[in-house]
Parts: sequence; C-alpha cells; structure tokens
Amino acid sequence: MAGPPNKKQKREQYKNSREGGSTTELPKKKFYRQRAHANVFSDHDLVYPISPAHMNWASYYPAYIKPSDSKANPSTDNLAEDLRNQHLGRAAFPQLAQDVEVADIGCGFGGLLVALAPRLPNSLLLGMEIRTQVTEYVQERIKALRIQKSTEGLYRNAACLRANSMKFLPNFFKKAQLSKIFLCFPDPHFKARKHKARIVSTTLNSEYAYVVRPGGIVYTITDVEDLHLWMVGHFVKHLSFERVSETEQEADECVGVMRTETEEGQKVTRNNGQKFVALFRRLEDPPW
Repeated sequence: MAGPPNKKQKREQYKNSREGGSTTELPKKKFYRQRAHANVFSDHDLVYPISPAHMNWASYYPAYIKPSDSKANPSTDNLAEDLRNQHLGRAAFPQLAQDVEVADIGCGFGGLLVALAPRLPNSLLLGMEIRTQVTEYVQERIKALRIQKSTEGLYRNAACLRANSMKFLPNFFKKAQLSKIFLCFPDPHFKARKHKARIVSTTLNSEYAYVVRPGGIVYTITDVEDLHLWMVGHFVKHLSFERVSETEQEADECVGVMRTETEEGQKVTRNNGQKFVALFRRLEDPPW
C-alpha cells in the first residue's frame, strides 16, 4: 500500500494542477523553495542567446509584439526549447515594439518586479534569477497577475527568465539598452576568497556600463554595511559612473519601492535591521 506523497511528489502534483497557465490564483511559495545560494561559476545547464539579436523577447512580452508581426503566435510553453533553437540559430521570431529597459538582477521571488510594473507602465521590466524553482515561481506569479488584472492590462510589461547575469548579461542586452538596473540584497560573500563571486566588481561594473545608457541608474541596496562600502567603492572608482546625491536618491520613487517590496527588504524590516542604499548614474562617454 502506497504511503502519503512525499515533499517532492506534493510539489509535482501542485505544479501539474497549475499547468495551462489559466489560473488566477497566485502560486504558493512553499512549493518553489530552493537554497538561497547558487554557485555562479558552475555551468547550471543554462540556455542563453548567442547575442541580443537572437533573443526571443516575444515569448515573454506577447502583448508588445509589433503589429506587423501580430500574426505570429509565440509559445510560452517551452521557453527553454525556444532558447536552444535561438542558440543554434534556428529560430525566427516576431519583434517587440520596444526594448526591455529595466533589469532586476537576482530578482528572487519577484517582489520588486511586480511592485514596479504598475509604476513603470511604459517600460518593459525583466527579472533575472539563477535558481530554477524561484524563476518558475516568479513566472507563475506574473501569469496569474496578468490574468487577474487583464481588464486593466497590468503586468504585461513584466517577465522573468533564468540566467546567470555575471556570465551572460551582454548576451541579452545590447549596448546602452537599459535605463535601470537593480541589485537588491545580493549575496554578501563575506570570506575574502569568495569576493570574486560578488555581483559588483571592477569587471562587472564595466559590463553594467556597457548595457546601461548614459543617464541610466544602477540601484543598490543591502543590509550588510561592508558590502555596501564595497559596492560604493567599486562604482565610484569606475570612470563610467558617478554616485547620485542623497537628495536625488530619496526623491526617486523606485528607492522607496526597493526598500519595502523585496522579500529580503521586508525580512530586514521585521528584524529591525539597517538598509544601505546607493545609486550610481551612467556618465556620458568622453569624446574620442
């Protein structure tokens, strides 16, 4: 006689019950839990486009397909297969009427993403998350919210994909494409030998400078003062960025959202912890 289903079986049963993407019920986080840390230097069997031109954004933002390409019907059922085809140069897909311009790197369970989407209705927002289960949760969350708010047309401008942005950010975004990047409560990697895995470094800041347009902003927040000082020091030393003044920072609507809407931010609030915020503006490139 078979016993009660174990944790893995319960997870599969729950996910099978949501297949089809037509439910208005938000996904339950307990079925998508995954360890907090992932080795960013591992392969992870990730699939990514060979260049931004090979990325099928229509699969993620079907409401923004150019009218001339509206007859196409991009499938969202097997996005991994779509990306594999693109990687091999086999895919032809419809184009969007506008580019993605806001990226939440390490978006976690999508709190910031879904909070910003209604506040930035004219921008396409993308969450990038390396953990498989967490990515799936955010994708299901957005699907349900799109259905709930279908009459208002909300959340069609938000999407999430699985990616290792420390390795493949320029594969997704062309030069000067983004207006905002959010780095919210990244892993602190306290040990000195782990500092190479931090999301802010001299090398990575050059990649952010490549994908962020002049005048664009990189937003950072953490509850670890040492990491805050690390990020400030590396951005201030980089010739493509300048720190935004505290007055301008506090006037930015996105800063308030970043402080209160992320899961980590809410956890820090519950624990009466500190939140260290710093914004950095992409400078104009000097004339040759």
